[in-house]
Formats: sequence, C-alpha cells, structure tokens
Amino acid sequence: MRDPKRVAILISGRGSNMRELVEQAKDYEVVLVASNKPLAAGLDWARTHGLPTWTWDSKIVAKEPWDQALSQALDDHRVGTIALAGFMRILSPGFIAEWRGRIVNIHPSLLPKYRGLDTHQRAIEAGDAVSGCSVHLVTEKLDAGEVLGSVEVPIAPGDTPDSLEQRVLAAEHLLYPRILSEFVQR
Repeated sequence: MRDPKRVAILISGRGSNMRELVEQAKDYEVVLVASNKPLAAGLDWARTHGLPTWTWDSKIVAKEPWDQALSQALDDHRVGTIALAGFMRILSPGFIAEWRGRIVNIHPSLLPKYRGLDTHQRAIEAGDAVSGCSVHLVTEKLDAGEVLGSVEVPIAPGDTPDSLEQRVLAAEHLLYPRILSEFVQR
C-alpha cells in the first residue's frame, strides 16, 4: 500500500520549491527527489541534504518508458504522494491514471486563469490587478485539476514578468508546504 505521507518531489531545475517542501516538512517525509534533467541544480541540493535521487534524461528516451521507470522508482521508495515542483515535462496519461489523485502541482497563476507558460507576462498584459499561485491536482488536462489552495499576489504598477515572478515565487514557498501537509492527511 502506498503511504500518502511518503512524498517524492519531481523537479527540472534549481528546485526552490523542492527546498521549501523539504525544509518545511512536518506531516510528510520526502523520500525521493526525481528529475528529467540529470544536471538539474536541485538534485545537487537534495544529495547534499541526504535525500535519495533518481534521474533519467527525458530527451533520450520515449515518454512511456521514462514514465514507467519513474513509476518503478516511486514504488521502490514506497511513495504515496508526488509533488511536482518546477517539473517541466508533461506526464503520460497512463502515469497519471496509475497515480490518479496522488499528484499535486504548484502553478504560478490563479487557476483556472493562465494555464501553461508565460503566466506573469499574460497577467500583466491583460491588465490584471492581481496574480498569484495555485496548488492543484494533476490530471490529463494541463493545469486543469481541482485547485487545493491559492494565494493572490498584487500586480504593482511598473511590474515586469521578472519582478512579478519573484513575488509569486515567495508566495509559492509559503503555500505549497502548507497545502501538501493538508493533502497527505486527507
């Protein structure tokens, strides 16, 4: 049986949200950090903090075999919950079906607005007064799963996508660990 309090975090880059999930873990244990990019900076941080890691370059393998190998690694670590944290790869429908209801993601917008990429630019160009971030369940549709929690971040006059991104990221670092703690206890 998969224990929901045993968490794997999937990353593709520096892993700032991964670090916050690890450092703020109270109701869950991070038992694996996995990446589709072997040189992701977040993997180095995880290793120096004694966390097991798994990686396989997704550019050199087809989607299904990659997802199957990841699923096996998750089972090997008795993972019950998967937290996507800057994981920039679409998971296969088969993988999502296997882990249905056990995959969460942090997204830099107030879903359902601005699914996908370039969220900060799109919010500024639309003249929105606020942006923010959302934690949601992962489904086969991009950024369309049930929203578990969100935080608004005001868009200031003169904001650029970069300045807005920094404030939204700070909000993500507070929101994601709290929502993940609540989620694993459901």
